[in-house]
Amino acid sequence: MRTALLQSSGRPGSVAENLKVLDAAAGRAAAAGAGLLVTPEMFLTGYAIGDGIGRLAEPADGDSADAIAEIAGRHGLALAYGYPERDGEAVFNSVQLLAADGTRLANYRKTHLFGRFERDHFTPGETPVVQAELDGLTVGLMICYDVEFPENVRAHALAGTDLLLVPTAQMHPFQFVAESLVPVRAWESQMYVAYVNRVGREGEFEFVGLSTLAGPDGIARARAGRAEELVFADADRAFLAASREANPYLKDRRPGLYGSLL
Repeated sequence: MRTALLQSSGRPGSVAENLKVLDAAAGRAAAAGAGLLVTPEMFLTGYAIGDGIGRLAEPADGDSADAIAEIAGRHGLALAYGYPERDGEAVFNSVQLLAADGTRLANYRKTHLFGRFERDHFTPGETPVVQAELDGLTVGLMICYDVEFPENVRAHALAGTDLLLVPTAQMHPFQFVAESLVPVRAWESQMYVAYVNRVGREGEFEFVGLSTLAGPDGIARARAGRAEELVFADADRAFLAASREANPYLKDRRPGLYGSLL
């Protein structure tokens, strides 16, 4: 499945403008033959917008979800987008996956919140593995800091995830996560990992870009630079099956030895 990674911070604080950016990117992605477009973390509203997070947060089935479903259907491609999700008084840092016809397939709430900023504005999610079927692949959802915990990614691998989508807001000086850690996660758990970052400065944060789609061989199929960019790579089912056969980490595990991890 051809996957498009939208490396952009959009227009922080403006949902309407970010929907326009997403619509334009979806048109370009569809024209290039992509079946899936993935945005960064909190793309709908912006990340470093302070109390605007609570003000702009919406339910998973809110007005913006309807607008994005229309974009997906009009361009004929699946969309995964980051946004602040309101559920009663709680606000979650979430990512939602929509099918190419606009159907809502899955919604994930970030389980590992990074730093005081996130802990001040969000409630952590409690469901570590969220998946959906898309174009013959089992697609999993995760957000930014979540991927830095190997247990998280291995849980997805054991649950059968083929392509792990990771909207992110990766900031300086932690660019080694995009450069080195993400390809290693893809290799050690034998899956594709799409890591899609914001870019540029927002408030106190400087986002480093470097979005990538890494394969199960640990090689980046696509790698963005430090500017706004739309990059493409393929998640190939046949290559994934062959890689898993050649690198049987999941088969060779000895869970009985790992009790101390709990």
